[in-house]
Amino acid sequence: MTIIQEPATASIAAVADLPVQLPVDAPPQAGSFAEDVRRGLTAAPKVLYPKYLYDTLGSRLFEAICELPEYYPTRAEAEIFRGHAGEIAASLGGRLRLIELGSGDAQKTSLLIAAVLARQADLDYLPIDISPSAIEKSRGLLETAHPGLRIHPVTGDYQAALRALRREALPGAGRTLVLFLGSTIGNLEPAERRSLLRDVRALLAPGDALLLGADLEKPEEILLPAYDDALGVTAAFNLNLLVRINRELGGAFDVRAFRHRARYDRERGRIEMHLESLRDQTVPVRALGIEISFRAGETIHTESSYKFRPDQIADLATATGFALRHIWYDSGRRFGSHLLVAE
Repeated sequence: MTIIQEPATASIAAVADLPVQLPVDAPPQAGSFAEDVRRGLTAAPKVLYPKYLYDTLGSRLFEAICELPEYYPTRAEAEIFRGHAGEIAASLGGRLRLIELGSGDAQKTSLLIAAVLARQADLDYLPIDISPSAIEKSRGLLETAHPGLRIHPVTGDYQAALRALRREALPGAGRTLVLFLGSTIGNLEPAERRSLLRDVRALLAPGDALLLGADLEKPEEILLPAYDDALGVTAAFNLNLLVRINRELGGAFDVRAFRHRARYDRERGRIEMHLESLRDQTVPVRALGIEISFRAGETIHTESSYKFRPDQIADLATATGFALRHIWYDSGRRFGSHLLVAE
């Protein structure tokens, strides 16, 4: 089952992992990169959405971020999978198929795949990702490592992909376990979280489940360095968004005239990433026929990363047709893998 369409279509390949909308807390609306840049940079306050951070260079920079000593979530979740993949694989009983939202390089998923294949002879795996190249890269590695694995890639937007899969006969038999790993749930605003989980629930039968990774609340002195590392890799990742606008939309951003800023919003319980203008300036974006004015100190909000308490995940589960059955933690209780079972 390979579902790949061009980004301009309105169905499965709205080429995004986050719906785009203005303001930040509004319900999701799909849009193209050009449309969303226009809307975001002419909004007050200015905003660009995190899905656009992940062009080819951005994806590679994020892989580097995951190796940084300050960035604990990837290591914490990998520890969970190394210690508990067998329990997770057995959690629903019987045969499984896997669907993964935002599969990326699938390194952690490989641990779970191995645990599932230790229980059954073969496995159908449906990775959903905005990047066809990321899927193909991980596909080769996974098929080599796991005989008996059948991969059915789906390229495109999470929610459009889930809705398209509801119209398909899913391959194989048994229970469906949807994986939403990393801390991507934290990039979604509350309304977006509920919308996405309802779409996941609509695909599932009672007794199927979602394994949801979530970064947990912790002191600010641990959180901030994870989003503003000493080497400046996260800064490069964030500033690359301006480079992408220059390349794809004829922008004239001077990257040296902006700086990366990370800050913690205690009231909302989230880290925010911004690009701050270092001076008063006006930047033309030729493909859009607009000029964007910045005051010194004005920022573009590019990403939010919410941190959670277990009771917040339980409430989210209840609101979207799931029940929180179990949480696996890393040894430092920094991160949780939450098993949400469809009711």
